[in-house]
Amino acid sequence: MFLTHSGYLLFLKLISNNVLRLTFLGTGTSNGVPVLGCNCEVCTSADVRNKRFRAAVMIESSTTRILIDCGPDIRMQLLRVPFRKINGILLTHEHYDHIGGIDDLRPYCKFGDIDIYANAATVSAVRRCFPYCFAEHLYPGVPKLNLHAIAKHDNLKIGDIAVQPIEVLHDRLPILGYRFGSTAYITDMKSIAIEEMTYLQGIDTLIINALRWKDMHHSHLIVPEAIQFAREIGAKRTFLTHLTHRIGLHDKADIRLPSDIHFAYDGMSLEL
Repeated sequence: MFLTHSGYLLFLKLISNNVLRLTFLGTGTSNGVPVLGCNCEVCTSADVRNKRFRAAVMIESSTTRILIDCGPDIRMQLLRVPFRKINGILLTHEHYDHIGGIDDLRPYCKFGDIDIYANAATVSAVRRCFPYCFAEHLYPGVPKLNLHAIAKHDNLKIGDIAVQPIEVLHDRLPILGYRFGSTAYITDMKSIAIEEMTYLQGIDTLIINALRWKDMHHSHLIVPEAIQFAREIGAKRTFLTHLTHRIGLHDKADIRLPSDIHFAYDGMSLEL
């Protein structure tokens, strides 16, 4: 569940001791859940854990806030968390379900320009999709964006949070996952080069995409593949995200997983 005001104050007290907190703002795939026009038991469920916005997370310390991805649901997602400065936005790749909500970040310009970090291809895509944000003469009210092209293995520091990008493949498209200390966030992955596995050594908490239980997909892992990947890197705990309605009802689906692996749900919060 999302933090209440009193819970958020407690959280701020915890992270004042350098504890990071990750909140799942969205755990759904590109269609989200419920899916338009679908009347399956998942899409009609009243359980909030079966309602999934497009995939995004927020990572926070006492002084720094980082958003990973900014899809078309971001306005509704950010309404559920306290309103304060976002120090940086990390984009995994250029697909609409990961960048389509950038314009909705306008209110955060109250705190200053917005810094966005992504690989060169995604930076170009943001310029192409939101050209009015980069015109010579800006239309009043557009978000003021600072784009930063980054590459795999760069050592970034956003506020007091260290970030290392890791490259994975979404079908044949190179995209970025991100490592924060002993935590890795990877979504939309299908495969990874052997040499990239070095940068996942020592991971305790893995967050990885898992589209559905069966039927292989050309650009996404399915659940058995995600479990195998977690075993290969030796993660102590794993949370699956970027889920379709075909995962099934959350309470029934989660108990099918090994004890150290869980389906994430919108609003779930982890101490890192």
